[in-house]
Formats: sequence, structure tokens, C-alpha cells
Amino acid sequence: MKLYGFGPTRSLRALWALQELDAQFEFVSVNLAAGENRDPDFLRLNPAGRLPVLVDGDLVLTESAAIVMYLAEKYAAKGLMPADLKQRALVYRWSMFAMTELEQPLWRIARHTFVYPENKRLPQDVALAREEFTEMAAILDAHMQGRQFIVGDSITCADCITAYVLDWGNEAGLIEGLPNLKAYFTRMYARSSAPQRIAEAFAS
Repeated sequence: MKLYGFGPTRSLRALWALQELDAQFEFVSVNLAAGENRDPDFLRLNPAGRLPVLVDGDLVLTESAAIVMYLAEKYAAKGLMPADLKQRALVYRWSMFAMTELEQPLWRIARHTFVYPENKRLPQDVALAREEFTEMAAILDAHMQGRQFIVGDSITCADCITAYVLDWGNEAGLIEGLPNLKAYFTRMYARSSAPQRIAEAFAS
């Protein structure tokens, strides 16, 4: 398998799953700053020019959450995806919650802070997105009361997907006042299988 990724991008999420599963893979760096994601060879893998991309034989898979779930199914014995249907449903639920309710407002903040050209940035959209993230994060904070992991008693896909999002939220200064989430993602990143924190990946 090959994982195409770069620095502090969502590649970290896929990398986390691979390391958690102790899977054999090759990491292929695609330098976004140098525009390597617009190289024709890479665009044949992902026409959107985005990272990460997992190549496993003849399978080319994009979208970080899909990669994490695929890997969990591929290495089912490792337990990242529960065998029980109801537990799997909860993993799907909280994974989708992280992607739609938490990550989307963070991405809006990023776009209107530094991704878009300055003349296209909307400061009011940043303020709204911060409110949306905080409101939804409070729901997960309440869910995490007394829990070590998002679903069940061991790490699952939902944790690999969500911990990265919470680190992103922390970088945006949006986790203060949510003690369960702060303790949770700090605990997750203390795992030996955890990837770099976003700030560390930026620095390196």
C-alpha cells in the first residue's frame, strides 16, 4: 500500500489508522507548497488534487474518513471497526458527525482566514463558523463524559477521525471550556500509534 500525503493535512488521519493497525505501507510525500498535487501523474490518482490518497493494488481511494474505514475493514481482526452491527452504526454516526458538524466549520474558518485570496474572505463567515463548531463540539463533550473512547471500550475509526478534528479545533482556540474533549484528544495523542499533532507537522 501507498499513502500519498503531506504535513498537517488530513493525511494525519489516515496515517493514524495505518499506525494503529500496524499495517505495512509506503508514505509518498506530495508537497502542496510546491504544487506537486497539480502534477498530471498525481491528478490521475485524484482529479481534485487533494490529499490523502491511498493506493492498495488496483484500488485508488480518496477522502480520509473513507480511507480510515476501508483500512479498518481490511484489518478487521484489529478491531478498529466493531463486529457488532449496532456498535458499527455508532462508529458511522460519530464519524459522520465529526466530518459534517465539526470539520466543515473548521474548513470554512481556514478558507476565509488564509486559503482564499484576501478579497474573497468573509470575516462574518468565520464568526458564524466558530459559533457552529462550538455548539456542535459541546454535544460531543457531553457524550464524552465518563468515556475513554467515542464508541465502546477501545479505539475505533471514530477516534482516528475525530481526534484529528479536535486537534484542529484546538489550534483554532475553540476547545477551551470543553474539558472532556480536551482531555480526550490529549489522551488520544499520547498513544504510541498517534501521528504528529497538527502544530508539530506544520513546524516540520
